[in-house]
Parts: sequence; C-alpha cells; structure tokens
Amino acid sequence: MDALWEAESEIIRWLQGLTEGLAPLLGAVTFLGSQGVIIVLLVTVFWCFHAGLGARLFVAVIASAVVNNLLKSVLYGSRPYWFDARVTGHAQHGSFGMPSGHSQAAVVTYGYLAARSGRRGLVWAAVAVIALVALSRVLLGAHYFSDVVVGLAVGGGLLWLVLRYEDRVLAWWLSLDTVRWVSYLLVAALVPCVVAIVWQTIVRGDWVVPTTEWIGATPADPAGHTLVGLHTTCGALLGGVLGFTLLYRRGWYSAEGTVTARAARFVLGISVVVLILVVDRVLFRDLEGLPSALVSFLVYGAVALWASFGAPEMFVRGGLARRPEPPSREGTSASGTQ
Repeated sequence: MDALWEAESEIIRWLQGLTEGLAPLLGAVTFLGSQGVIIVLLVTVFWCFHAGLGARLFVAVIASAVVNNLLKSVLYGSRPYWFDARVTGHAQHGSFGMPSGHSQAAVVTYGYLAARSGRRGLVWAAVAVIALVALSRVLLGAHYFSDVVVGLAVGGGLLWLVLRYEDRVLAWWLSLDTVRWVSYLLVAALVPCVVAIVWQTIVRGDWVVPTTEWIGATPADPAGHTLVGLHTTCGALLGGVLGFTLLYRRGWYSAEGTVTARAARFVLGISVVVLILVVDRVLFRDLEGLPSALVSFLVYGAVALWASFGAPEMFVRGGLARRPEPPSREGTSASGTQ
C-alpha cells in the first residue's frame, strides 16, 4: 500500500496547495458527515418528525457504522498526514483511515432520506452533499482517495440492501419470540467486537506504528482508538434495536404534535444524552485501549436505549406525545408510522 499512499499523498499535497484558504469552509462541509451531526439528525427525525422513518434510519446508519469500524479494525489503513508529514491534517483523528467513515455515513444517511422522500430534487441534493463531504475528507488530509472510494462503495452497497430488504427483515424481526430476537441482537452487537479483539491481539498482536514509513503525526495507539470506535457503534446498535423493539411491543410512539411539543421533546431528550456523555467524560476520560472500548460500549448502549425507548416513553407519560392508533400497525412502515 505504501506505493499507492505515496502517489495519492503527492496529489493531496498539490490539491491542498490550490485550496489553502478553504480549510474552514471544508471543515464546515465535512461536519455534515460527522458523528455528532448525524446523531442529532437521527434523534430529531425520530422524536420530532416521523418515528418509523427515524427508527429505520437509525438502524441503517448505526449498522453501517459497525461495518465501517470493523473494516478499519481489520485493514489498518494509514491517514495521509500520518504517512506524509508534508500533508496538512486539518481534521485530526485517532482511528485508522480505511474506509472513510464520513463518506460512508453520508451515503447511508442522506441517501436513505432522499430515497424515502421520493423527491428528485432531494435526491440530487443528497448526491451533492455526499460528493462535497467525500471531497472535503481528501482536501482536509483526513483520507486518501482510495479510502473515500471504498467508503462510498460500502455505503452504497449497504444502502441498496437496506432499501431492498428492510420491509422483509422488519416483518421477520417483529415475528420473533423474545428469546430469539434478544439472542440475534446480542450476536449482532457482540460478534464484531470479538472479531476485532481477536484480530488485534492474536493476528496483529505484534503490530506497532511503522515510524520509519509513517513519518507524519501518527497517534500512539490507532488500533486502540479504532477498537473504541467499533465498541461505541456496537453498543449503540444493541441499545437502539433493543429500545425500538421494546417500544413497539408497548404500542409504539407518535412523533406528531404541536411545534412546542416537538421542541420540548428534543430539548428534554438531548439534555439526557448530553448528561450521560458528560458523566462518561468526567469518570472515564483516562481509560485507554480495551477498558475504554468496553466502557464506550456500555455508555453508548445506554444513550441509544434512552433515545429509542426511555425518551419516547417519557414523552408519552408526560403528555408531550401519544401512542398511535391502531398500535398494532405502527412501526411496520416508514411511510405510515408516526
């Protein structure tokens, strides 16, 4: 890979020279594919606009993130500013680079919303956003072109699978008894973590940062950072799907309501999310490696469970939302579930 990275680094340096003054603008563009923005978008859609669409989007995006972080954990790809000190890293990251998480997330998130809208204008807008996010990742020195291409391809493949099979999979999931769906969910959330741990400790256990080849600003433990990212997304997958399934069995939840009610839901819901993350940062900020990954699994599992079950239940009981009618049909259709 070194020969490919060297060739791509040369092109990136040339492009950065042409766009030297655009770094702040590119940073704003790349933010559209960031974890923070997408999390806020997911909970906003679910809590405040359309519960069925929000739940489906949440599962698609989080599942995509699990795939992305698992691939990063296996492929051990450098970032341009790690490999070449002459590349400016305007966006700093601790995890491996292949494939581009921002690009993949943008494809799944904005592509899904555009496809479900049925509006050609929104489809083209999504294409534009995805292209800009992908380009920004290269120009900011965060990714190689190859990272972005693989991220777009993986995201596109996952998006196609979701759009084609989600109705069938959802109907199957809701038909399962409790023991089966809990078992399948635990497998889906835990197996990627186990695979990555085994790969990093046994298969690649002797790997160290190749400082003679990677002469840029490489973090001390990119493998550990990547493992934390994988556990974060697996925990969110576990908590989110658990919460949505429990909520469905209690009669689901309607995101309809007045503007005031919707705004109140968002403020109350996101306040608890922020509180959980602040407590995590205060109590566990000094952890590294596997201990940090395990804590992240639990913390983001709790965040996702709150967002998918705790918050909607609180909204209903507090009079800010209601159960849909009839409850037996809710959650089975993105177009019909509120």
